[in-house]
Amino acid sequence: MAPTHVLRCCQRGLAWIPVIFIALVVCWSYYAYVVELCIFTIPSIGEKIVYLIFFHLSFIMFVWSYWKTIFTNPANPSKEFCLPKAEKERYEKEERPESQQEILWRAATSLPLYTRTGAGAIRYCDRCQVIKPDRCHHCSACDMCVLKMDHHCPWVNNCVGFSNYKFFILFLAYSLVYCLFIAATVLQYFIKFWTNELPDTQAKFHVLFLFFVAAMFCISILSLFSYHLWLVGKNRSTIEAFRAPVFRTGSDKNGFSLGFRKNIAQVFGDQKKYWLLPVFTSQGDGLTFPTRLVTADAEQATVTLQPEPDKSETITISMETCPV
Repeated sequence: MAPTHVLRCCQRGLAWIPVIFIALVVCWSYYAYVVELCIFTIPSIGEKIVYLIFFHLSFIMFVWSYWKTIFTNPANPSKEFCLPKAEKERYEKEERPESQQEILWRAATSLPLYTRTGAGAIRYCDRCQVIKPDRCHHCSACDMCVLKMDHHCPWVNNCVGFSNYKFFILFLAYSLVYCLFIAATVLQYFIKFWTNELPDTQAKFHVLFLFFVAAMFCISILSLFSYHLWLVGKNRSTIEAFRAPVFRTGSDKNGFSLGFRKNIAQVFGDQKKYWLLPVFTSQGDGLTFPTRLVTADAEQATVTLQPEPDKSETITISMETCPV
């Protein structure tokens, strides 16, 4: 049987297949549009120039955002969320879950935590050996805890989370613009080739297939893009859309929603001039998030976590409430 690390390397190599497939399709679409359509098929020079300018603008933004989504490393919990060495050894030696939770409650007294497990316990990752910050989840594919994890996307071979969620949204947006532009500009020549108004050449196959591929991707991307725009407006991740986060008062699917405008600013930032650029402008550090129920004020807010005698856990939060 092959060693574990060899299997792991093979698994990582196979994970790049969807990305390579997308890259090959994009490279072919570039050749088909620029060479076969614009150079060999379109007769008007003015039409060629206009098409090529807008095509390259959408192509550059699409590739840029896709590259950033793929190669931006997922953000991980900071060292403050790791158990101290002595507490970690005690936690590993303890066999009773109640005693382990008491250790976690003590370690979490100075941490800004507002969410719990469904049972009301401290969210702890045994694999990464860290107390999970709010909205943080462990990705089995990346084998790490990811801040504000949304999902693991095989088409980018990366985990989509706090560090690259804006890039992922822009990738969907620009890929949709790219496909829509191709489909719209190719349509008239698609009809001419289909009705034999243009002679059969090598370009015919490329133009016909280019329209079908662009239209197919348009439909699939539009549904996914619309869904994630809805998530941004609600300030939810894909995980939170299926499983509402649990607060002290119970589960609340709108717990992190601050209103439509503030929800958008959480992902895209305050400066609108950077919204359409694949540069990081998201608010916060990925470790703490303002909630609908409380306002995190650095000077006034204090968080105290301690176990209750009867339930072995409680959260006492002293801070000003934020009007809903």
